[in-house]
Amino acid sequence: MNRLNRGFTLIELLVVIAIIGILASVVLASLNSARVKGRDARRISDVKQIQLALELYYDKNQTYPTAAQAMSTSTSVLVTNGFISSLPVDPSTQGLYSYAALQSDGVTACTTTPCPSYVVGATIEGGASATPADVDTNPIGGLDCSDPVFCKTP
Repeated sequence: MNRLNRGFTLIELLVVIAIIGILASVVLASLNSARVKGRDARRISDVKQIQLALELYYDKNQTYPTAAQAMSTSTSVLVTNGFISSLPVDPSTQGLYSYAALQSDGVTACTTTPCPSYVVGATIEGGASATPADVDTNPIGGLDCSDPVFCKTP
């Protein structure tokens, strides 16, 4: 019998399929990790955009908006006054980020203006090790800012 005319054996095919399956699972696992890092980077960027809009609002009004004024999707003073084009939302939950205007003690939530401070935060999927330098006070303005929550104040 001529060996050149023979195809692959069943064992050879199964070994190749198993190797391809192992390689595919390794690639998918690293891809998922990259997606988590990407969503976390977007959250941090979104929080910094909100922080910038809040600082612009403060420059104009000498107070930070209350939570009801700032984080309402339809009537946000940050959007209606042009400080930000639209309120960013969390890439996983599609919900708004946490925000609280603070009284002069920097801890208690402020419900009426003037509000001299604020805290804005987002939960980081990558855990505490993925959270960059931020405010780690628990609680502040009613928000739990301990890791893995990324919080910023002025």
